[in-house]
Amino acid sequence: MATTGDYKGIIPAMVLPLASDLSIDQAELRRVARWLAGHAGIVALMTNGHTGDVFSLTAAERASVTRIVAAEVGGKLPVISAVAAEGIREAIEQGLMQKEAGASALDIMPPHHWLRFGMRPEHVIDYFAAIGEATGLDLAVHVYPAWTRASYSCETLAELAALPAVKIFKVGTREMNKYARDIAAIRAAAPDKAVLTCHDEYLLASMVQGVDGALLGFASFIPDLIVELAESVRAGDLKRAMACQARIDPLKDVVYGMGEPTGDAHARMKLAMVLAGRLKSAAVRPPTAEPDHATRDAIARALARAGMLQRK
Repeated sequence: MATTGDYKGIIPAMVLPLASDLSIDQAELRRVARWLAGHAGIVALMTNGHTGDVFSLTAAERASVTRIVAAEVGGKLPVISAVAAEGIREAIEQGLMQKEAGASALDIMPPHHWLRFGMRPEHVIDYFAAIGEATGLDLAVHVYPAWTRASYSCETLAELAALPAVKIFKVGTREMNKYARDIAAIRAAAPDKAVLTCHDEYLLASMVQGVDGALLGFASFIPDLIVELAESVRAGDLKRAMACQARIDPLKDVVYGMGEPTGDAHARMKLAMVLAGRLKSAAVRPPTAEPDHATRDAIARALARAGMLQRK
């Protein structure tokens, strides 16, 4: 298992390569992990996120993905794995499987039933505290959009920041006034914790809020551009940052359109990676479907304009 780091920088939430029979393409997964880890500015890799088709995988498959990636990077970078569970027992079970597979940290997604029914602040604190105590791993707080019932208040985020196991905040508030308040609340409670944007669809606007980097699926596709953007912001070079964002925008628009990341967006990103020569197959598991011909043509045109088109 890799030693833990400070997690401040760019962390790709890895895309999951699938074979033609929709099984995990292990060789391609190893190649993608090696390629991403080779970029300066990448400080960790994350498996089993939304971009990594987490909800289409069994618990055993999720552990297998982490095991493959952890073995490939060989301790050079920490590997974070997402936990998507409905209760404390299941979350601990998943967390221990990921630890055995080589994960250094866990990204804790809110249980799905919180999205439907909401939760009390003490539920959130108890959930994270129990997982951290049982696994002994670093934890990332996966902050869902403000419009969901699983959105954490600023006060709850501050309480989470005080937990010793919590090291990372993957902040996807997607409402900029609350986003700024969320960051301020975390900083006031624990200035040393890594605060990372996961706003794939408006990176520059979210990076200039004083965050430490980004943890997002888009970094699986264009890690070089996202590292450059983060470095420009860190250096205070707004002109360079704006120029970099201008190069990102056509790719962002064709993957995410005007909305937030979705399963369809992740399918479009896989296809874009295939056309750019960065992934072997765009296969996805149902009910997600591969993009239609019109969307494929739009992606190809965007890549051609960006000088990235390799396959027609």
